[in-house]
Amino acid sequence: MPLGSLDDHLHGRPSNKKKLDWNTRMNIAAGAARGLEYLHDKMKPPVIYRDLKCSNILLGEGYHPKLSDFGLAKVGPSGDKSHVSTRVMGTYGYCAPDYAMTGQLTFKSDIYSFGVVLLEIITGRKAIDDSRPAAEQNLVAWARPLFRDRRKFSQMADPSLEGQYPVRGLYQALAIAAMCVQEQASMRPVIADIVIALNYLASQTYDPSRLPVHNSRKSSSSYKSRKDDEQKPLAGTTTRDDDDEQTRLND
Repeated sequence: MPLGSLDDHLHGRPSNKKKLDWNTRMNIAAGAARGLEYLHDKMKPPVIYRDLKCSNILLGEGYHPKLSDFGLAKVGPSGDKSHVSTRVMGTYGYCAPDYAMTGQLTFKSDIYSFGVVLLEIITGRKAIDDSRPAAEQNLVAWARPLFRDRRKFSQMADPSLEGQYPVRGLYQALAIAAMCVQEQASMRPVIADIVIALNYLASQTYDPSRLPVHNSRKSSSSYKSRKDDEQKPLAGTTTRDDDDEQTRLND
């Protein structure tokens, strides 16, 4: 593909990539979700991708995403079966914990992987980054405590965006990612619902020339005016005192 992979643009050398703006990121996320929807809902028989990651999302002209490398793909469960029992394969950091522990592969295994990819798109961080402090090396483990406090959401946006993103859009994208990476598979959404949500976000074109640039270092007056709203956790979540507890979202 002429523009390489999503991984190249998010994590490649600065000289080798063009900065992805917010609109492009949401269009890539929505396009990748539609590709996964095709595998899950439109192929006969349906297919579980099993290796969804940024390096397997290739970008064509206009940053149009295409899923690639189906070497690990498996035909999904049929009839009344809920899963496919198989040897655990995939990429560390993207593999759903339930699949890693049991070897039971489901469509929700792909949803977890998609949530990790979406977090990478939003944050610019790698799924696993050994160069970061221990508490930040695993992207999902780093993000879960932050999902509970909107005052910290701006800390999750990729610094290369330089504050050029819609606050509401950031919140909504993070909510989708949070639902996808639920530890309990049954709590994760189906791909059709993710497509609807991301198609909407992709349709809401952000124009930084008409809207303010957001900075995590707000003035005290600006912070106070938004304090009540920002203290609310993501819609559908319950805040836990123990940071090790999982963020829970309603279906």
